Amino acid sequence: METEAIGMAAEIDFSMFALFARATITVKFVMIGLMIMSFWSWAIIIRKHLLFRTARGEASVFDRAFWSGEPLDELFEKIGGDPQGASEKIFSAGMLEWRRSHRQDGGLIAGAQARIDRAMDVAISRESELLNKGLSFLATTGSTAPFIGLFGTIWGIKHSFEQIAISQNTNLAVVAPGIAEALLATGIGLIAAIPAVVFYNKLNSDSEHILGNYEAFADEFATILSRQLDA
Repeated sequence: METEAIGMAAEIDFSMFALFARATITVKFVMIGLMIMSFWSWAIIIRKHLLFRTARGEASVFDRAFWSGEPLDELFEKIGGDPQGASEKIFSAGMLEWRRSHRQDGGLIAGAQARIDRAMDVAISRESELLNKGLSFLATTGSTAPFIGLFGTIWGIKHSFEQIAISQNTNLAVVAPGIAEALLATGIGLIAAIPAVVFYNKLNSDSEHILGNYEAFADEFATILSRQLDA
């Protein structure tokens, strides 16, 4: 009897597609949802990787131009009214407020330093929103996908026990397919969650490093303008 049951189980298709096809409609929805979350997570990961690489490149090019000794007014005119990189936008925000703080007679309006700092802080805040956009989805996927998969597993096991009760047969050929289908949901949940957690930590650290460089540049630029204000 045991040999016969093992032989029947061996004839069952345990491929991932077959397990998905045999799963209940609830477990299928769970698996599809997890696969969508995994796909979207990878799309965010790839997009952020390209965005961060571009941001580092633009910052490096601008830093060389900023510290080349070229007059700031000439650099501002060269950038024009449509700055491309984040560093250029922060610099342009500070320079624009610097120019607006001058009266027609050449004097400075009171509170110029505070307004320049606020203008650059706003520019940094906008860049921060752009850099961090989508990271919350990775965090959500990493924290919820295993539990969503576990729900699918519990539901699948429940269905398997119901089938055992209906068939009144507990041999391997009856039990194995349902348990395998149920466990597939947990597997997909882990496949979605693990990369999301790993890359969330990595991308969040990269984002903080890039924003830290922007803030350091804004402080250095504000110091330069402060010297001119004091002069």
